[in-house]
Amino acid sequence: MTAEPTPPHAPPAAPPPPGLREAEEFRRRPLGRRLLAPFATLAGAGAAFAYVGAVDPNEPGHYPVCPLLRFTGLYCPGCGGLRSAHAVAHGDLVTALGANALAVAGYAVCAVLMAVWLVHAVRGRPTRIAPKPSWGWAIGALTALFAVIRNLPFGSALAP
Repeated sequence: MTAEPTPPHAPPAAPPPPGLREAEEFRRRPLGRRLLAPFATLAGAGAAFAYVGAVDPNEPGHYPVCPLLRFTGLYCPGCGGLRSAHAVAHGDLVTALGANALAVAGYAVCAVLMAVWLVHAVRGRPTRIAPKPSWGWAIGALTALFAVIRNLPFGSALAP
């Protein structure tokens, strides 16, 4: 009696990589569930801008004073940010840039990222933003440079 050769067994299929598996799970979610997080974030940002648009930061007593400005007389990178948000909420871009140009740039970047997030959610693609550490250092250096220049005499145009 001869033994019949055993058929070769196919190796078990390897599971998909974690990122691909998560992307497939995201795609299968209903559109309403995919849009929940971006719309909730957009609602929070909209509520914050609506509040700052309604309660004028140019009038004293509505918001706390910047501690750095109060104790040292120096403008921090965020000084004028509420006034710029108030101006943006009222559609006055020139005043917003005069109050805090860095904040206006930040609003623009956030708006673009929000749009990308919404488009990806509609198309069923998860949004992954993984900046390199050099981006963090560059943003930190830019913010520090902005803070220093706005406190020098020749940078008074950047002061609120």
